[in-house]
Amino acid sequence: MVIHGSAVHNTFRRFKPHFLMVFTQIGYTFLYFITEASFNHGMNPHVHLTYRHIVSGLVMLPFAYVLERKERPKLTLALFAEIFVLSLLGVGLTLNMYFASLKYTSPTFIASMVNTIASLTFVIAVILRMEVLNIKSQRGIAKALGTIISLAGVMIMTLFKGPKLRSLWCTVICIKRNSTIHENWLKGSILTVASCIAWSMFFVLQASSLKRYPAQLSLTTWMSFIGGAQTAVFAAFVKHKPSEWIIGLNIDFWCVLYAGIVCSGLIVFIQLWCTEQKGPVFVTMFNPLGTVMVALLAYFVFGEKLYTGSIVGGAVVIAGLYLVLWGKEGDPNLNINSEQESRLSYAEQLETEIQVVSSLDKNS
Repeated sequence: MVIHGSAVHNTFRRFKPHFLMVFTQIGYTFLYFITEASFNHGMNPHVHLTYRHIVSGLVMLPFAYVLERKERPKLTLALFAEIFVLSLLGVGLTLNMYFASLKYTSPTFIASMVNTIASLTFVIAVILRMEVLNIKSQRGIAKALGTIISLAGVMIMTLFKGPKLRSLWCTVICIKRNSTIHENWLKGSILTVASCIAWSMFFVLQASSLKRYPAQLSLTTWMSFIGGAQTAVFAAFVKHKPSEWIIGLNIDFWCVLYAGIVCSGLIVFIQLWCTEQKGPVFVTMFNPLGTVMVALLAYFVFGEKLYTGSIVGGAVVIAGLYLVLWGKEGDPNLNINSEQESRLSYAEQLETEIQVVSSLDKNS
């Protein structure tokens, strides 16, 4: 009984980052639709982002202050500047473009395009030597091949529609669309692509920042407040109507509350922790799950159209995802026992792996 309990505990500890990343995709899936409903109701995306990150910062602040008092490093000017750039890439610049694009496209399209972040992050991480790619090993080939397959699946979902699936039941929930929404698909596509590039750079820089500021709660809080301030400046520059900032106790309020607490607070903290444990590529490779969840929820609950291209592309994306995850399972297992490995950060594991790979190359 004790052995069985220990085995379950070890299994959970091993796959804890995987479980947490699945949870983040579930959280983001609901965010797609609740924000669309709020924007259709008249909420300005930039005002939404400002309120959302203020809420996130206020919620995370007491936890960061109490739980990380002893381990939080001193905030220098150089470190603050780095967090400022990190907030700009992850919040101020990226999310403003991202949510603005939702007004011109659809949740399913955006969820599909977000999957390119994994491929972009993988390429940047390899170039900067933050991700080890040994093409002489099976797992190294699996990581590269899985990334390409996932990207191919995204292209299938985006470019190929195919026959439309017939709905077998009535819509459970109906989101009323504003007539001004989805009127400029090209503009929305450009905004989405630009946000994906910036987001990839954010994930890579995030892994680097965690080495100098290894306090995830505090970093989440700082990014929320700084990102909220950046967005407030941007919103004030774009929109000058005071009425844009007034929200009532309706879908706009609940959307801000959910997005602030769950997505900008809890989920960002989880992503930071998983980035430190497994690296930026691991975190971004779970985006395809969000695509599938959004497509299924849109079809079964909200009555949106579902095409065979989305199903085929989703299957291809998931296949690529599991190839990459299988390849990455071999990353931290070079001359490190499991108990020591659990105490090492991603950066330390990566340094160990680079040394072992270099040693093997010399010996061969």
